Amino acid sequence: MTIHSVVIQKILSTNAHLGRRVAAHHFKIYSCGSRNAMTIIDSDKTLICLRNACSFIGELVRNRARFIFVNTNTLFDEIIDQMTKTIGCRNDTSWRLGGFLTNSSSPRKFRGRNKKLNLAAVQPPDCVVIFDTERKSSVIQEAAKLQIPIVGLVDSSMPWDIYKKITYPVPANDSVQFVYLFCNLITKTFLYEHRRLNAALGTSAIAKPEIREEAEQLDKIKMASKDKIYVLPYERLEPASEDLTEIKQLLDKLVVLKFNSNLGSDMGFSGPKSALEVCHGFTCLDLVVNHIESINSKYACNIPLLMMNTTSTHDGILKVLEKHPNKNIHTFIQSQHQQENIEDMPGSRTLDKSSTQDKLYPSNLLEVFLSLNSSGKLEPLISQGKEYFLLLQSDNLAEVVDPKILSHLIKNSVEHCVEVMPTTSGTEERGLPPQEARIQSKESVKSINTMWMSMSCVERLLQRSGLGFTSSKFFDRAFAIDSPSSRYLPVERTSDLLILQSDLYTSAEGTLVRNAARANPKDPSIELGPEFGNVNDFHSRFKSIPSIIELDSLKVNGDVWFGTDITLKGKVSIAARPGMKIVIPDGMELRNRLITSQADIGTSSL
Repeated sequence: MTIHSVVIQKILSTNAHLGRRVAAHHFKIYSCGSRNAMTIIDSDKTLICLRNACSFIGELVRNRARFIFVNTNTLFDEIIDQMTKTIGCRNDTSWRLGGFLTNSSSPRKFRGRNKKLNLAAVQPPDCVVIFDTERKSSVIQEAAKLQIPIVGLVDSSMPWDIYKKITYPVPANDSVQFVYLFCNLITKTFLYEHRRLNAALGTSAIAKPEIREEAEQLDKIKMASKDKIYVLPYERLEPASEDLTEIKQLLDKLVVLKFNSNLGSDMGFSGPKSALEVCHGFTCLDLVVNHIESINSKYACNIPLLMMNTTSTHDGILKVLEKHPNKNIHTFIQSQHQQENIEDMPGSRTLDKSSTQDKLYPSNLLEVFLSLNSSGKLEPLISQGKEYFLLLQSDNLAEVVDPKILSHLIKNSVEHCVEVMPTTSGTEERGLPPQEARIQSKESVKSINTMWMSMSCVERLLQRSGLGFTSSKFFDRAFAIDSPSSRYLPVERTSDLLILQSDLYTSAEGTLVRNAARANPKDPSIELGPEFGNVNDFHSRFKSIPSIIELDSLKVNGDVWFGTDITLKGKVSIAARPGMKIVIPDGMELRNRLITSQADIGTSSL
């Protein structure tokens, strides 16, 4: 028996050849007569159409296309769900709402019996696969209007106005058995094309250099053990497209989620640390909001800002947000019930010191997304076509939204990524230049509290909610980007305030701009003693913030007071002995100075 005969026999066993009692004129090309007033569908024609449809789907898979699988028959739900999980596609059921595609440009609110769904701009799919075209659905009309190709099962009684809109029709009886066979073929097509692509990336001698690098990167991520991490330098990332339209489409897939769980009590501030004024009258939160708004304005994109607050920080955050009305900002409160019931998920950002892996990932990650999901804000984001979260775990005032990183993650299908900086000269120990990608110990890097996470990874995380969660098991293949210092501008101590409030940074349209006069690309190293730890003490000990454009490092300990118009250059160290007071006079310039008493001013140098 030939392979063709085996396949035909398989199709016949699913009753795919049994059509409706009435055969439309346009369907007669697929029929081979009738029996007992029932149309008999030619199985050879069905096989040909199946091959054409799978070939088309395979071509789209090779080009990383987006699919929507439409099923209006509840008998097929379990089959479709199993298929989408196997091939790694999300089973999007938002198409059940009328105007899902054609009305996507104008945000609407659809109210159901039990919930309200906010539906905004949707990323249009590259192909729509329909398993039951006989039932009523507006998706066919909408996809045809947008010229989106449709792959669908067709039957002998289908009217012409529906049939002509199907790009790749598959003539068959839509029995459960045939739908299962069709889904099985789609699954095998997806898996085959993925294996074929991976093989081409890994072994092709004529592959492009960037393709070979991508394959090598994926292999290294898989090779990284639990105590190792694959680190890719930021400089090795491909530049983002210069086409503003492409960047807009890229950024429209992004959501920024900021954690506002930290109070400013360690700096003597009574409210949330995000509400602390840091530069020219702007708070940390103001600068983050203004940065995202400037990106939205520049590229005409729609990046929403979500903020997870605790009960102790919520009121203070809302007070700051009163200055930002009519912006795409949404807040929700961290669920106290989930906080109490997840044993290894503390409510704060404190990390598990016993686990190196937990030092890279937020320990309350599951709790965050459970709270987001229970607030009803996650489903609208999925409906809007959002694909990635940018998680800000602390007040990082650098320009964190980076199309360059997002483009790399999407092109390489990276589900989660942390941004790190070296704690030691790990690259030098391995003999590798800083620009080379490497696998290294997690102990040699530290997280800058910025993480990227795909929507599919979030969905898998939520599915693990009842099974117990540890970051070391969930993020078993760690991938990190070695970010430059320009991407990390924290507000953790008063030493950071000195940098931000100095002439090293200025505010332009609500965002921080670094002074171009500084030649050193790194910010100066500043260590202020405990006398400066409180915000009020910090401001009282500085009559005005010194100029630090040419400063390399500053160490201050003891009872030290600064006058106005002071300039610090090179390496400066000021240490007052116990019981002694040092006052730096107005207008003084200190260059490479070591000062241990008031008498040393003007005499000692390093």
